[in-house]
Amino acid sequence: MSDSGATTTPDESHEGGFRSDMAINTDRGGPRYGEFIDSVRLFMDRVRAAEPGEELVDRVIATLAELNDELGAVAIDEWNAPSGTRIDLPARGNLTLPPYEVVKADENGVEAIVRFTRFHLGGNNAAHGGYIGLAFDDLLGMTGALSSGKVTRTAYLTVNYRSITPLYRDLTVRTGIDRIDGRKIFVTATMHDGDRLCAEADGLFVALKPGQP
Repeated sequence: MSDSGATTTPDESHEGGFRSDMAINTDRGGPRYGEFIDSVRLFMDRVRAAEPGEELVDRVIATLAELNDELGAVAIDEWNAPSGTRIDLPARGNLTLPPYEVVKADENGVEAIVRFTRFHLGGNNAAHGGYIGLAFDDLLGMTGALSSGKVTRTAYLTVNYRSITPLYRDLTVRTGIDRIDGRKIFVTATMHDGDRLCAEADGLFVALKPGQP
């Protein structure tokens, strides 16, 4: 076991930093895994908004200690965990990412709907800029992968914040390819609240060679 509690059994079916087949499997975690993720997301929202009393804090700590022990007992390596590979779920079931749903995706770009909630609050009912950048980074990485047919890594990402990005609104993200130069994929993206531009981004993603971390 590692310090994080995850099993580190070697897995030879990946090359470098990623699996060659991306390990897509919509059965991992079972049919209610999406509900599980949604419940955890709601808990994160509730914690962000709460001012609990001492008794509630004590009970939550005790409950979480028990749950953390149970979850730690079933922790597995990243190559087999459902988080991040459940393409049937918002943001592939990855709690790290703001939840988004892909509307369409092909080699020319991606359109997705993202919704920021209380957990993503920056201040005054606006989304934190870091979470906006995180959404762009993941969706642009998807764009690079679809255009190249390979896993990509971020070389740089520039985000320009054009207006307030609100919470609890369905925001539209659209990405596209600017140009491709060998393994270098130059990409762009926008985020809109209706007709209003909230933020835009441009970046460079690099398609990885076989075995490259």
